[in-house]
Amino acid sequence: MAAYGISSGRRVVHFQRRPNGGSPSMERVFATVRDALTGAGIEVNVCPFESRGLFKRLCNSVDAALSQGNVNHITGDVHYLALALRKSRNVITVHDCGTMLRLRGIRRLVFRWMWLELPIRRCSIVTVISEQTKQELLRYTSCPEHKIRVVPDPVGDEFRPSPAAFQADRPRILHVGSAVNKNLDRLTAALSGIPCKLDILGRVSADAKKRLDHLGIEYECASGLSSAEVVAKYRKADLLAFCSTYEGFGMPIIEAQAVGRPVVTSNIEPMSGVAGGAACLVDPFDVDSIRTGILRVIGDPAYRDELVLRGFENVKRFSPEGVGRLYLEVYQELALSQSSHAPQVVGANDPA
Repeated sequence: MAAYGISSGRRVVHFQRRPNGGSPSMERVFATVRDALTGAGIEVNVCPFESRGLFKRLCNSVDAALSQGNVNHITGDVHYLALALRKSRNVITVHDCGTMLRLRGIRRLVFRWMWLELPIRRCSIVTVISEQTKQELLRYTSCPEHKIRVVPDPVGDEFRPSPAAFQADRPRILHVGSAVNKNLDRLTAALSGIPCKLDILGRVSADAKKRLDHLGIEYECASGLSSAEVVAKYRKADLLAFCSTYEGFGMPIIEAQAVGRPVVTSNIEPMSGVAGGAACLVDPFDVDSIRTGILRVIGDPAYRDELVLRGFENVKRFSPEGVGRLYLEVYQELALSQSSHAPQVVGANDPA
C-alpha cells in the first residue's frame, strides 16, 4: 500500500452488507473502486448475516469489531457497524437519505439516530455520492460540513461501448429498479400505445404486472442478476428510461451512457447533474413529459446520436481511476490524522 501513499502496515477494510437478493449496486461500486486501486491491498469484510432484526445486527457488529483495520470504510446500508468500531478509524459512505422521506413517527426517529446520527458521530470522515446527499445530511443530522467529502460513483470498466442498430419500430426500453421512487407507474402510463418492449431490472409487484397487461405493454422482468447479466441487459437495450422521482446518484445513467445508449431521465437533481447535458430530461411527475421525451428519442435519429456522443464524454468524469484516487485521498487523510494523534514514546534518558 506504500506505493499508493498509505503507510505500510496499515490495513484498509471495506465493510459490506450481506446481499439479500436485491440490487448489488453498492457492491459493484466498491468492487470497481478496489479494482482501480489494485495493489493497495484493501480487504473486504462481508457481514455474516443479512441486516434484519436485533440479534443478527448485533452479530454483524461483533464480527466487524473483531475484523477492523487501521482504516474502516463502511460502504453503505450497514451504518450501525460504526458503533462497534474505533471512532478515529472510521469512514462511512451515505448513498442517500430517501428512507427519511418514506418513514414517519417513531420509525423515522429510530432510523435517523441508528442509521445516520449516531454512526456519523462515530466516524471521522463521511463520504456522500452527490451534492444532494450532502445537503440532505446537513438537513437531517448534526454532521459538521467539514467532515463530508463528495465522491461520486464510478462506472465500471465492464460498461464499455457496444454499438447496435436502434430498433425504432419496436425499441427495447430498459428500466432499472422497482421501488416507488423508480416511478414505474408513470413510465407505464407514458408508454401506453407506444410499440416497445419494456425490460425491467427488479422485482415487479402483481399490481404493476396487471397494469402492464391492461395497457398491452410487452415486458419482461428479472432480479438477482450477476454483474455480467446486468451489462448484457444494457447492451440489448435501445434506450434507458430512468425517470425516478428521487435518487442519491443515478448510476444507471452513466452505465447506459458508457455502453452507448441514449438516456431519458429526470430533470431534477442529482439525475440532471449526473447526466451532464447528455440525456433527454423530462419531468418525472408528468406522464406527458415522460412520453414526449421517449417519443423524441425514438423518432429523432440525429438527436439520439448526439446524446450517445455526449454520453461518452460525460462518463469520463466518473472513471474508476479518478474516483479511486478520491477515496485514496480520504484514506490518506485518515491515516495521517491517526499518526498526528499517536502518543509519543519518551525514552528514559530523553527530556520529558
